[in-house]
Amino acid sequence: MASFTDQIAFITGAGSGIGRATALAFAKAGAQVVVAEINPVNGQKTVDQIQGLGGGALFVACNVANPEQLEAAVQKTVDHYGRLDIGINNAGIGGKYGRLLEHTQEDFDQIMAVNVGGVFYGMQAQIRQMLKQREVGRPAGGKIVNVSSIAGVRGMPMGAPYSASKHAVIGLTKTAALEYARQHIRINAVCPVYTHSAMVDDLFRAAPDMEQKMRRRIPIGRLGEPEEIAQAILWLCSDENEFVTGQAIQLDGGLTAG
Repeated sequence: MASFTDQIAFITGAGSGIGRATALAFAKAGAQVVVAEINPVNGQKTVDQIQGLGGGALFVACNVANPEQLEAAVQKTVDHYGRLDIGINNAGIGGKYGRLLEHTQEDFDQIMAVNVGGVFYGMQAQIRQMLKQREVGRPAGGKIVNVSSIAGVRGMPMGAPYSASKHAVIGLTKTAALEYARQHIRINAVCPVYTHSAMVDDLFRAAPDMEQKMRRRIPIGRLGEPEEIAQAILWLCSDENEFVTGQAIQLDGGLTAG
């Protein structure tokens, strides 16, 4: 396992699912973890779990649809730990299950604000700090991973706004990676298939036959686990992988191989 000892990892949506699994994985690997979460109860639970493992963690309240709150959350990170090494933009929402014509402007705007705005403004705040550290003589560079979805590389019937938002995450990732590669800021994305989480559970409640359909379609025959996605994120952030940037890694049990 890669070591992240003394590195500072800032993770949005770290109060549940992939975000919590990623926070715990970084903590186990030695990082100090900032849990940026809109739900203070869930966020504090993640902090408590990390501290229970003997790790260090800080909770910051943050609505990723609000750029001022993201800037403030990154600033609190720096005020507390002195720097930022890793940014994981994970927070997202699934939205309503329905055909394109059944979605309202409000549905579309909300998903874009969280799923796209949270990544766009998150990267802005994180990259500003990483560049500032370089300017004052601190270790150069940084690592950012954005959580997209398998719906970001293919269509998703009954989820047009969600699919559009996750395609946008990949576009942002690739563009930012090209813009900041020379500053040694590596930026990648992960694209999970349906993974056990509160958001996916909500989808399956709205469409009860969806889970079995997905299990049949995924060649491995099951959904993903948050811990599996977390390990891919850690791999992308490892210093041993300095040549990897601008990638959208598909974690889908073979779904897109055929």
